[in-house]
Amino acid sequence: MRNDVTVNLPGLKGTLQPYILGKSLQYAPGLTPITDRVLYAAVHVVADPNAANTPSAPVKLDWDATLRYRHHLWSYGLGVAEAMDTAQRGMGLDWTATKDLINYSLIEARSVGGMIACGAGTDQLPEEELHSLDRITEAYEEQCAFIEERGGRVILMASRALAATARTGDDYVKVYSRVLNQVSRPVILHWLGEMFDPKLAGYWGSHEWEEAMAVMLSIIENNQAKIEGMKMSLLDASKEIIMRRRLPASVKMFTGDDFNYPSLIKGDSEGYSHALLGILDVIGPAVAAAVSALQEGNERAYDDILNLTVPLSRRIFEAPTYYYKTGLVFLAYLNGHQEHFRLIGGIERRRSLRHLIQIFQLADKAGLLSNPDLAANRMHSIIDQQTETG
Repeated sequence: MRNDVTVNLPGLKGTLQPYILGKSLQYAPGLTPITDRVLYAAVHVVADPNAANTPSAPVKLDWDATLRYRHHLWSYGLGVAEAMDTAQRGMGLDWTATKDLINYSLIEARSVGGMIACGAGTDQLPEEELHSLDRITEAYEEQCAFIEERGGRVILMASRALAATARTGDDYVKVYSRVLNQVSRPVILHWLGEMFDPKLAGYWGSHEWEEAMAVMLSIIENNQAKIEGMKMSLLDASKEIIMRRRLPASVKMFTGDDFNYPSLIKGDSEGYSHALLGILDVIGPAVAAAVSALQEGNERAYDDILNLTVPLSRRIFEAPTYYYKTGLVFLAYLNGHQEHFRLIGGIERRRSLRHLIQIFQLADKAGLLSNPDLAANRMHSIIDQQTETG
């Protein structure tokens, strides 16, 4: 059965064409506890629409909407990966606002028993300067301590400062070994590819991924007691599988592959990946339903649910990939989780109207527009605004 909701969308030649929305797939929260996989959604933040939120101004967030969205994801049994690149770390969210975000989210997580881990990096260091390895290590330690003092688990994020300063893999080994020696609980390491952040090119001391992998593996093998897992975001399933098979048995692989997550989470005869994904910000309810079906032995239902979401994810994360946050916030707006379509630093303007229309249509085809009437009205509003501004 189809809805009778229609949106007039501009075509490639500018003429309006009617588009009829399909059926919304309503995934109920929390029906079956997720036990077979660990699923973290890297979550966006909601900007305060009345604040400047420009590069020269202090960051201000809409705290009610930001925290409410985390409760939405917790209700589906998902974990929250807080203060990651999805939350615009390195793209507007400064360390001052990040500390508040981590602190408030940890309090909210405890109130409902929600799973949460928080990103620790080195972004309190001025980016226009080069920093010594000692200073970079101290910056990591400061952020790790801030999280752990508040009872949080750490995701050790890739560091732009380290990428700029390090000359060899040994420099990475030195910094990470010192930081891992100081943490009190096992952490998740983060390998973020340059498609997500060009300033991380050559991370782990090499532009050759096999050499980079060898450096990361050496850090993991020498610090197993301090490492829960690693997140790999290279958008290459074959590389992730190779790395996954070489990890010590005690270390989890968390896929960060927003293109190939269905097969990587499902796994093969030699293992599977857990998930720490930006796309879970918007498809979390579908993934929770899919993994619940998988752990009940219904592989077909798992495939049917997640295969619908892949075209949407690939469009959101298309090059330039680092602007994927725009698509996540856009869908949160369409689905009524926030009252505006604005991001810190105005990066909502970095994706074209054509891109947004395609996201709208692909979300509809995946059944992920929870309220078609609301989504249609807000899509019309976006078209009108962008048409008026040229």
